[in-house]
Amino acid sequence: MQKGSAERVKVVKTWESPFAMRVLIALEEKGISYELQEENTRYKSQLPLQMDPIHKQIPVFLHNGKPLAESLIILQYIDEAWPSASPEKRFMPSTPYDRAIARFWAAFMDKKIYEAGRRIIMTKGEAQEEAKRELVESLMLIEGALKEFSGGKTYFGGETLGFLDIAFIPLTGWFYTYETLGKFKIPLEDKCPCLKAWMKACMERDSVNRLLPRPEKILKDYAIEFRKKYVRE
Repeated sequence: MQKGSAERVKVVKTWESPFAMRVLIALEEKGISYELQEENTRYKSQLPLQMDPIHKQIPVFLHNGKPLAESLIILQYIDEAWPSASPEKRFMPSTPYDRAIARFWAAFMDKKIYEAGRRIIMTKGEAQEEAKRELVESLMLIEGALKEFSGGKTYFGGETLGFLDIAFIPLTGWFYTYETLGKFKIPLEDKCPCLKAWMKACMERDSVNRLLPRPEKILKDYAIEFRKKYVRE
């Protein structure tokens, strides 16, 4: 938020949510001041239910009291509501076609990476093996997209952190959990070297490194207990 502005921005989140992390990274990158309401992972207050009565999910984003849900929609809103004359401060690509392609890949990341990861946590046996295969195959496709979009530069958008970078980097914080509970190694070095270098570059940014929960904490304080609800070892 610009100095002297009367705008009010609030984010309702839980600490482990990668979707909430997207919103916070975007706000930090734009230099927008915001208020946080931290929700308990197990016992949410009534505010998220009131603000997002359809999905009843975190995060909820409020701008001057008006609520928005769905993290990818919130990212696009932030980019439009706080535009910048400087291209490096814009998240979305400049052309309608490139914006559509970015939305496609962001949806792919949620559908393939996040959902495969959930199945790795929540299943065992052949179901888990299938989820592991799907995760690796999807990462290889994202590796190809990164090569194409970056043009050999650092981020999906080239030289600047953009929409796809912000959408994807919080999901990578769960890779350690998937590897540990799935008892396998994600072959980033062998099959996705560009993606591995991209992850390193993103984690060197203050907005990312400071906000994302440590992978070990996600595993110990959330994922292990979550798995116990669904899997009898």
